[in-house]
Amino acid sequence: MIFTVAIDGPAAAGKGTISRAVADAFGFAHLDTGALYRAVGAMGGDPVLAARNLVPEDLVRDDLRTLGAGQAASRVAVIPEVRAALLDFQRRFARRAGGAVLDGRDIGTVICPEAEVKLFVTASAQVRAHRRWLELGGDAAQVLAEVRERDDRDMNRADAPLKPATDAVMLDTSDLAVAAAIDRAVAVVRARLDLALRG
Repeated sequence: MIFTVAIDGPAAAGKGTISRAVADAFGFAHLDTGALYRAVGAMGGDPVLAARNLVPEDLVRDDLRTLGAGQAASRVAVIPEVRAALLDFQRRFARRAGGAVLDGRDIGTVICPEAEVKLFVTASAQVRAHRRWLELGGDAAQVLAEVRERDDRDMNRADAPLKPATDAVMLDTSDLAVAAAIDRAVAVVRARLDLALRG
């Protein structure tokens, strides 16, 4: 069975945690598409060449979760040739047999507009910056400034800007505990999956 769950949202909204939990709950494969861009950004050199030569081993580097890798990802993600090089990889993963969950910033709008489920996970910039600060440390004001800078870059890039798909279910995690956010996402996916199985 082919069943795609597209989960989009800004940095530190909780989409990665929710995506992994949804994949586990239903036995679906999971792809953190941000890791593709983080890997390309972390490699340095020519980002287009790096994107074209990306291999699965590049996605398990130890430095992909750093703030620097996130900023590098956001910078290379605005390059149309990088996005094009990674597009087929993501689409093939999304339509694999057995179900797939992909999280990123343009999954429901560009990568998988035909996804059976689309979620847009968000939270206020202040909440997201606090989460990132708890994860990485540093100067709290600087982390907030970087979150806002990244939001601006991601939402206003010419190619595939961050925005919810018109048919996405919105999930604001600002005031939700992790377990509650996961429960809501799982409930949405279960309802759509049940419909697909009955259809």
